Amino acid sequence: MAVIMTKSVALDLSAAEGVTPAPAPAARVRLSGMPDDRAMLRAAAELTRDLHTPKPLIYWSDFIASALVGYAGLAVAILAPAPLVAVLGAIVAILALYRAGLFIHELTHVKHAQLPFFRFGWNALVGVPLLLPSFMYEGVHSLHHARTRYGTDQDPEYLPLALMKPWTLPVFLIVSVLAPIALLVRFAVLSPLSLLSPKLRTIVVARYSGLQINPKFERRAPEGELKTQWFWQELACSLFAIGLLAAVFTGVVPLRAFAIYLGVVAGVAVINQVRTLVAHLWENEGEPLTVTAQYLDSVNVPTPGFLPYLWAPVGLRYHALHHLLPGVPYHSLSEAHRRLAGALEESSAYHKANYPTLSGLVRRLAANTMKVRSAG
Repeated sequence: MAVIMTKSVALDLSAAEGVTPAPAPAARVRLSGMPDDRAMLRAAAELTRDLHTPKPLIYWSDFIASALVGYAGLAVAILAPAPLVAVLGAIVAILALYRAGLFIHELTHVKHAQLPFFRFGWNALVGVPLLLPSFMYEGVHSLHHARTRYGTDQDPEYLPLALMKPWTLPVFLIVSVLAPIALLVRFAVLSPLSLLSPKLRTIVVARYSGLQINPKFERRAPEGELKTQWFWQELACSLFAIGLLAAVFTGVVPLRAFAIYLGVVAGVAVINQVRTLVAHLWENEGEPLTVTAQYLDSVNVPTPGFLPYLWAPVGLRYHALHHLLPGVPYHSLSEAHRRLAGALEESSAYHKANYPTLSGLVRRLAANTMKVRSAG
């Protein structure tokens, strides 16, 4: 992909209720070499000391309810004779399973001793049935938060999308539609074959074992506890994938039901990919950034409203705040935001990462890629 590098990054925050007015689109703020906002970092640490403990009841009830609603929607989509009811069931399934699936993000940050058996429960109810085991995120996502890796070519979850050509955005979304097919191939075909070929196994581990968007990133082989978790999760997913395909080929699972399952998983992947588009501004040129610069390259959408709870659930509408405080559980992020927004002056960097809408962020990203085309 052709990438045009620029020397600065634009920040355009739109005025909205509860959101600090933004500078005009023409205003430029250099991220490279930006010093840290010490007052913001100090306030973030001091004002949220009591918010770092996850509440198991909230996690379990939210996750289980989301999963059950999702599978109920999937059952309706498969069994309903009326097309409209089936479509509504599929929509419910996509949104609910999307929410349940996003708890994989919490798994990478929470201390497992504080949420006993949650990883196992998540993998059993969602990770294996959707072929998204937690090992594909654990050990990968933590690198995205590494101080010297964020936004560089060593970050598995970063691409300078705003500095790429316009066609990269639709390609980025189209790829997600193929996710369920790719996952079936990964676990039903590549996993068994890789047991017979050490060379193929090396490739599978490095290239096809992480939920990453950076094509340059290669994963290292797992060690310690993660190696054990990886083995059992991959085995479970392989057996599920092989069993599902065998059931389809033998007629036990009707093609229609299989197609709906694939469509729901694809829908979950597409919504997540859209959310990923607006999780950051994607304007870093590949250089290591300070914590403040990383925060400003990330996005909060704190404006009250129903839609953010659908497209950025489980605390992900506070994605910039999460980069500032990755140890705060999702159910405490809104309170952390309330405290920081009230305590910090308008001149603080904290207010400059708050945006009003998803659509505005998508338009911003698309407009930046158009500038790259003009420059090219």
